[in-house]
Amino acid sequence: MRRYPLRTLLLMLVALIAFGRLWCVTHQDETPGTPSALSRATAPLAALSQDCRALEQALANSLRAPDATQAVADARKRLEACPQPPARACELGPALSARAPFSQGADTPLRGLLGALCEQCPATVNVCAATVSRAMLEAAIGRPLNIQELQWNLEHAGPGTPAACDSVVKLGLSPAAQAEITLPAGVLPLVEGLSPRCHQAGLLPPSVLAAAAVQQGARAPALTALAQTAKPAGTWVVRPDQVSGPQLAFQGFEHPTLRAFDGNPESAVTVEHAPQQHRWSADGALRASYSPPLKTVVSLRLKAEGPGSLRAIVLTPKGVGLKDPEAGTSFVNPTACHYQGKGEWETCELAVPLSDVEAISVFPARDEGRLHELEVRGAR
Repeated sequence: MRRYPLRTLLLMLVALIAFGRLWCVTHQDETPGTPSALSRATAPLAALSQDCRALEQALANSLRAPDATQAVADARKRLEACPQPPARACELGPALSARAPFSQGADTPLRGLLGALCEQCPATVNVCAATVSRAMLEAAIGRPLNIQELQWNLEHAGPGTPAACDSVVKLGLSPAAQAEITLPAGVLPLVEGLSPRCHQAGLLPPSVLAAAAVQQGARAPALTALAQTAKPAGTWVVRPDQVSGPQLAFQGFEHPTLRAFDGNPESAVTVEHAPQQHRWSADGALRASYSPPLKTVVSLRLKAEGPGSLRAIVLTPKGVGLKDPEAGTSFVNPTACHYQGKGEWETCELAVPLSDVEAISVFPARDEGRLHELEVRGAR
């Protein structure tokens, strides 16, 4: 038996560990028992059915003769008999899309073949899902898009639907739910056009959808319609668990910030417009925090001197929206109320209830204002 020096054995052990980590990374998104796109592409032909083995060639034949009815029909027949197309067959999707443009009709035989292929291909090689994701990026730079064509792609995205809707949420719906973002002209119509299908599939986070509907208001009636839910009967004025804001001296036994929540509209706290401050986008001049987050917020009522706005800090799934590095959470911050601040009570009824509300933050519009009282009506 050959003997190796200790140093060589250690190097072999390091290499084995590195290989093990690489294997875990490259297989972490695979479902146990389901072959990956790569394994399907490299599997022996004997492991595939006759129709799956012949599918790639049948698709290639239809590409060479898109007007040949028999070639397209043969490819469709092979596809219907092959529930998990090989990756190399799915990779012909872009060529099919180019040869059967949506402008020539959504019901042409070759376009129908493309739709059927997308409905069976995994997200990694699904041209319909990739088209939707790319469109969200293109909309952000102002490129004109055909919403009907993208709706068709989303309808046929099949296993790629979660990936496509993830792009809709992260690149469209989430920015639409943020107070300080001005959306490019084509983004909101695209989000409204694609959101119903994602909502139907249960792929729109309710908290983000409601936040976008509140932030966009009358500009996005389709989002409001999707987010409409019956307002809960059991709501009440919920006092915050913690209040942070102006660092004034204590007076008596109460911190001055609590005067905005003491039930006395005659007391007040000074709020200053200071966007250069750390955490301004999340905390504003005054922040009323709730732990755990409120399940529902339906309306806001306040008495103030000097105009401003109230933003809701809405928790979102990880990676969606803004990141709070200190808390390790993600959030969006829709404007829930614009107030005039004339020293009288003002009420802001939300078009749809907000959910997962971690805080309500006050943003005065002028250098200095006074907040006498703030009431948040909702449910824990």
